[in-house]
Amino acid sequence: MCKDDLGERQMPINRLDRSIVEAAILGFESRKKELDNQIADLRQMLNGGLTSSVALAETAPRKRRKMSASGRKAIAEAQRKRWAASKGKSEPVTTTSKPKRKLSEAGKAAIVAALKKRWAAKRAEAAKLI
Repeated sequence: MCKDDLGERQMPINRLDRSIVEAAILGFESRKKELDNQIADLRQMLNGGLTSSVALAETAPRKRRKMSASGRKAIAEAQRKRWAASKGKSEPVTTTSKPKRKLSEAGKAAIVAALKKRWAAKRAEAAKLI
């Protein structure tokens, strides 16, 4: 391999985003915990009993990670930036609402007349059944 091949394979540190580095750290820490648990299990098998690290791991409550306000703000801003990039620079959708339709006096009179006719027929049928 020549020097150029090695240079292309390695990713420069300045190209890594902060969120990528934080995700890598979290991944490595979780893998470290898994390895520590496996080592403790193997030691327990050798000793035939609980080791102090296993006993501490079972009794110690998990610490809650806290994030600063500036950290939350940076994450929120990055997410807004990602959403804006995925949505594109589209124009906001403007809906043109149709004007509300109005019922004319003649239309209203026709509806009232039809209802009166229908109720009169219903009353006549009810009177016929009695």
